[in-house]
Amino acid sequence: MKKKIIVAGHICVDITPAIQGKNVSKIQELLIPGKLIEVGNATVSTGGAVANTGLAMKILGANVSLMGKIGDDAFGEIVKNVLKKYDVEEELSVSDTEATSYTVVVAVPGIDRIFLHNPGANNAFYTEDISEEELKDAALFHFGYPPIMRSMYVNDGEELVKMMKKVKEAGVATSMDLAAVDEASEAGKVDWYHVLERVMPYIDIFVPSVEELCYMLDKERFREWQERAAGKDVTEVLDIEKDVKPLAQECMKMGAKILLLKCGVPGMYFCSTSREALTQISDRLDLDTDAWAEKEYFEKSYVPEKVLSGTGAGDTSIAAFLTAMADGYTPEDALHLAAGTGASCVAAYDALSGLKSFEELKKKIEAGWDKVDFI
Repeated sequence: MKKKIIVAGHICVDITPAIQGKNVSKIQELLIPGKLIEVGNATVSTGGAVANTGLAMKILGANVSLMGKIGDDAFGEIVKNVLKKYDVEEELSVSDTEATSYTVVVAVPGIDRIFLHNPGANNAFYTEDISEEELKDAALFHFGYPPIMRSMYVNDGEELVKMMKKVKEAGVATSMDLAAVDEASEAGKVDWYHVLERVMPYIDIFVPSVEELCYMLDKERFREWQERAAGKDVTEVLDIEKDVKPLAQECMKMGAKILLLKCGVPGMYFCSTSREALTQISDRLDLDTDAWAEKEYFEKSYVPEKVLSGTGAGDTSIAAFLTAMADGYTPEDALHLAAGTGASCVAAYDALSGLKSFEELKKKIEAGWDKVDFI
């Protein structure tokens, strides 16, 4: 039987209107006050790390259990009905007082997405919402989006540290992803460097985006990136040596053992620590420490067949990476599959419709799938 993976954290309903037309370079070219913009049908789907990463893992063949919190409302019913199709709805918590989270995804051709987000019941997710029974035989626990879950970032991340420590002490390997923060919000005023410093000793595999990480570790550097990008996607102007590696090194100093930095369209940066440190990861994951130790790569993205929306591309890339790791793939092959999954994801408006099996991806890669040429 395949190793059990738990995906927990943020879950919501994503509403994505189909915005068609020519590519733009800046949002101001499309969204003008007083202008009527005709759009196509909306895609209504589940979103957040639990749905995007967790259901992608299920589609890719993983043995996965999902844990998130929703409200007792219409959006909550949408979430339950979607998860029921995949037979993974049992571990959801339902709040009597909080509404189900939702996001309006503004996916404009040519630029990165904009999210109008209500965190809802995710703000009331706590350690107690993690099933101890499920932890008993789990190999890996992946937690997603603590920056948009109030319970996880208040009091210097006390609840986040408590939860990840509990999971580690239960003998489970741990993984964590971040999320973008609204600088004007309560989360934007949190000392994220301190929060990450506290929780990183309990994180084995860290898989954030480079923009999210830079904002949290070095706001001055992040603002310089924005100035350099001049309104475009910052990942397109980054230098791996000068911009990305210093952030990676900071994470490894904090205690991360395996790091995957999502760098947008250009690709993904990967590095890992020593074999001795990797042996501290739970035996249940059965990681080949010789194959995974002391590695460093930049994996360029594959050229997608078409681009409809980037929604879920990072989450599904993580799903492929973690699933491949649990299935015993080498880091090189795990990165290929992660990049291929991300390129497949963007061919649909939702996070899951464009996904391909590992076998399909391997055939396409072996046939000479073209890579992007940003770096």
